Amino acid sequence: MPHRIRPSVAIVGAAKENALAAALQAALPAGAEVAALWRTAQQAAAGAGSRGAVSAGAPPVLARRAEQLLLGQAQPRDYSHRIEAVWNGRDGDRAAVVASLAAPVAPETRQAWSSLARHAVAAHLDALRAQARIEQLAKSERLQLALYEIADLAGSDLDLGDMLRRLHRVVAGLMYAENLYIVLYDDMRDTLRFLYFADRVDPFAPDPAQELPAGGMPNSITLALLRHGAPLMGPSAEIRARLGVVPDAAHGPDSEDWLGVPMRRDDRVCGAIVVQSYDRPGVYGDEERALLSFVAQHILTALDRYHAREELERRVEERTQALQLSNRDLQAEIIERQRAERLQRALFRIAELSISAETLERFYTQVHDVVSDLLYARNFYIALLSEDGQRLEFPYSIDERDPHRESRTLGAGLTEYVIARGQPLLADRRQIAALEADGKVRSRGAQAHYWLGVPLLRGDAVVGVITVQSYSPAISFTARDQELLTFVAHHISIGLARKQAQDRLVAAHAELEQRVAVRTRELAQANAELLAQIGERLRAEQRLTHQALHDALTGLPNRSQLLERLAGAIKRAESGDSGSFAVLFLDLDRFKLINDSVGHSAGDELLVEAGRRIVDAVRERDTVARFGGDEFAILVEDIAGAHEAEALAQRILAVLGEPCWVAGREVFPSGSIGIALWHPRYRSGVELLRDADAAMYRAKASGRDRWAVFDEAMREEAVRILDLEADLRRAINGDGFVAFYQPIVRLDDRKVIGHEALLRWRHERRGLLLPGEFIGLGEDSGLIEEVDWILYARVMEEVARGGEGYVSVNVSPRHFRSGDFAERLLRLIDRAGADPHRVRIEITEVALLDDVPRALRMLRTLRNHGVLAQLDDFGTGFSALSYLHRFPIECLKIDQSFVAGLAGEAQPESVAVVRAIQALAGTLGIHTIGEGVESEAQRAVLRELGCVYGQGYLFGRPAERAPERIERIAVG
Repeated sequence: MPHRIRPSVAIVGAAKENALAAALQAALPAGAEVAALWRTAQQAAAGAGSRGAVSAGAPPVLARRAEQLLLGQAQPRDYSHRIEAVWNGRDGDRAAVVASLAAPVAPETRQAWSSLARHAVAAHLDALRAQARIEQLAKSERLQLALYEIADLAGSDLDLGDMLRRLHRVVAGLMYAENLYIVLYDDMRDTLRFLYFADRVDPFAPDPAQELPAGGMPNSITLALLRHGAPLMGPSAEIRARLGVVPDAAHGPDSEDWLGVPMRRDDRVCGAIVVQSYDRPGVYGDEERALLSFVAQHILTALDRYHAREELERRVEERTQALQLSNRDLQAEIIERQRAERLQRALFRIAELSISAETLERFYTQVHDVVSDLLYARNFYIALLSEDGQRLEFPYSIDERDPHRESRTLGAGLTEYVIARGQPLLADRRQIAALEADGKVRSRGAQAHYWLGVPLLRGDAVVGVITVQSYSPAISFTARDQELLTFVAHHISIGLARKQAQDRLVAAHAELEQRVAVRTRELAQANAELLAQIGERLRAEQRLTHQALHDALTGLPNRSQLLERLAGAIKRAESGDSGSFAVLFLDLDRFKLINDSVGHSAGDELLVEAGRRIVDAVRERDTVARFGGDEFAILVEDIAGAHEAEALAQRILAVLGEPCWVAGREVFPSGSIGIALWHPRYRSGVELLRDADAAMYRAKASGRDRWAVFDEAMREEAVRILDLEADLRRAINGDGFVAFYQPIVRLDDRKVIGHEALLRWRHERRGLLLPGEFIGLGEDSGLIEEVDWILYARVMEEVARGGEGYVSVNVSPRHFRSGDFAERLLRLIDRAGADPHRVRIEITEVALLDDVPRALRMLRTLRNHGVLAQLDDFGTGFSALSYLHRFPIECLKIDQSFVAGLAGEAQPESVAVVRAIQALAGTLGIHTIGEGVESEAQRAVLRELGCVYGQGYLFGRPAERAPERIERIAVG
């Protein structure tokens, strides 16, 4: 039988290896023994021993000889009773066979058997690789199904305990996990919480809701794992010894094999998942550790989603309860307002009846009907004092027990009691009996269970009583009924006096009706809005899972999901579980033009179409995400090198560039792609995206519709720009920027009439820098405006020190886009105490034409305060009277490119241009300054052409000094 011959060589006892040894033995004469050993490239890379098969009964020396040949410790020899062969197969495999013969065989037989052995071993290795791939695919499928089940559990409505038990079953389907627990760790509070604990040996039964202080368990191996922050594997005793944890029986028995992996949220350890075996050593290896680490993060994600869902449900429940309470309050308010409305209508009817009733008897009858709508008034009567005040009359009485009430002299009845006191009386049978016992009243007629009477007043005198009573204990009256009846009695007593206030009451009633109706509608609308909010929150809960990981417009994964997948790709690449990968960052070219020309809805159509084309161009396993705007990112995994990423980028650009119809127009989209290849220096997906983005900008700067790969040169350039921007910010806060002054002279006698202030940066390491070395960076970062104002402040301080002649400062179009530039510059001049007549600004033609009304307004404001304007670099822009005559320009500065051509091969063309400029300036009545004058020949030609002033190295280089005190010359 196959057997293990040495620790470094494993003789596999599987059926396939037995069949291989038997087949090789059968191809030889009877009595032969065979040993075949091999070592694959994967085994060699992993440092694993060789594997092989030996025929039954073969002596150990045969396998040892094969191992010597395999390891290169010996060379094959030609023995008469033995066949030896060793060879290197494809894919870096190496194999050796040794056959012991009972008798010599012919050379042809030996050669044929050696060839047979080569093919048989190669076929066997191919079969082993195929089987390994099948097992790996099956394992990947199980893992994928487990992750799907974990995701389903996270979104289910199970309670936490059931969810964790099912998670336990999922993990147990991937590895040995009979004993498993999940612990959460709060590093801020330094507490632990055993969220789930399942163990067949340890009786520990933690409360999932209880927080345990870490200080109370110094000898816990779990706490050591959390603080260690990396997976731990092996017997628990060895792990304790490795981490310096003292054995403590209070933390459970030792295990033969223990595997724990931390769960991380960002860079913080927030928990761990642990599995252990008490009776089986060596259960867990690197594969189980990697698998549990991978599953642990998904379990953490599932727990986060579960807690997020619980929190959302709790908030929805709280909001629902609050809305229900609010709704009840609103309903109560509506009922109260309806009651008030009903009461107001009743009072209005009473007021109307006091005027419209044909007879007093009819008035009393209709008042009874009104009172009956407001309270129980089946037994109702009105009693009035006679004119002499000696008798009691009953002009109206309806009673189920006393149908007729005759007038009577005043006595000791309840009605007389109310008249005498002038106060309402609300009494039940017991109170009435108490009044009778005290001799204050004497009841007449049927005995009432509840009696309510209120006085009728005329001025301050009581003239009668209005009464309701109940003969049933089930019907009672309240203080509200007393107030109501008192109010009704008041209206009855004033009678026709209500006529004078009729109009006011009608108006008040109409206003109240309107307010009640408006408020009722508002309440109904608010109620409908609250119900809509509840529904929207429920719908939002259903969209949370999808929206959290996908772009709303294209349905593609969003930045969060891509970063998750990038983190997984980085882990796999670091552990060697997968090949290299790359990130492609794509930005659509001129997308803003689409939005500005045909609208944002058309832009959205183009984004959806672009996303679809990108997905069609990539492989099925690649990930395409949209970051917002017109930016997309593609994660390309398992590539052999940069050439695959570059080919994919070219394919995407080709597919993307095909024409499409958007908003009725045919457009030809294009994009620029930056590629960042995986490198061990990357620690996060954010770094990869950053470099891919930088490469994309390089591609866009190179002409668009192309791709670029991020390299070290880009990294160095990015670092240089970043450092320069930091230096620029520090220089703004310090004294790094200075003004250099170049003189402007009169060409005839070289007399200095003014200076132009030029910006310089005295860098602490690189020395004096010209604007060309940092202006671009300043404009990109938006810092150049602050630098300009620093220069302006320096110049104004210098002008304020005195002197003659003017100083001009350059003003970029960016400043002219600010509506308060002129006012701000004038305030700066005023604060410095400078003479505005000695200050001029130099602007370009672009600044004038960017916003003509605003530019004209600012120039006029400055001119009115003494600050004149000069047009710089004239001749390189529009240079036309169609716009120039509209602006208050003091001077034109002829661009140095034309001045340079006055003394060379291009002299005829340059002379013609300068002559035209002079003619234009003469037409407008303004003077000119020739820039960049470096030779006497240029100066002479300028004077001949009529130019009066000049500036250039011929008259003086820019220098860091105050302008000289020069004679002031009125120009223009």
